[in-house]
Amino acid sequence: MNIIGRLTHNAEVRTLNNDKQVVNFSLAVNDSYRNKEGERIQQTTYFDCAYWRNVNVSRILTKGALVELTGRVSARAWTGKDGQMKSGLNFHASQIKFHSSMRSSESGDNTLHAMNTTQQEQNEVADLPF
Repeated sequence: MNIIGRLTHNAEVRTLNNDKQVVNFSLAVNDSYRNKEGERIQQTTYFDCAYWRNVNVSRILTKGALVELTGRVSARAWTGKDGQMKSGLNFHASQIKFHSSMRSSESGDNTLHAMNTTQQEQNEVADLPF
């Protein structure tokens, strides 16, 4: 599945108990349609995203960046601290493509494909000029 949207805040890297690292960020996907009365309705869907392939990508996943994600979506439900039922959408990204960002346009290559988290590949991403 592919989704296109803008980051709502800068990405964060979390380290789990098993020493694996994940990049977490939130994406807002906008959609619009006309209702029966002909009025244009704007709708925004938010996804909590996770990217496990390479944590160095977090440096360029900044608030407002327009990205296209390839991956899978899942839904979750939980009871909040206030006792109310809550729900949300998760997106497990396997590929990230940048559509707009000053940093990605300077690099000349706006696509970061799914990468293995080998040390060599992490070093290659760390050497990118953005």
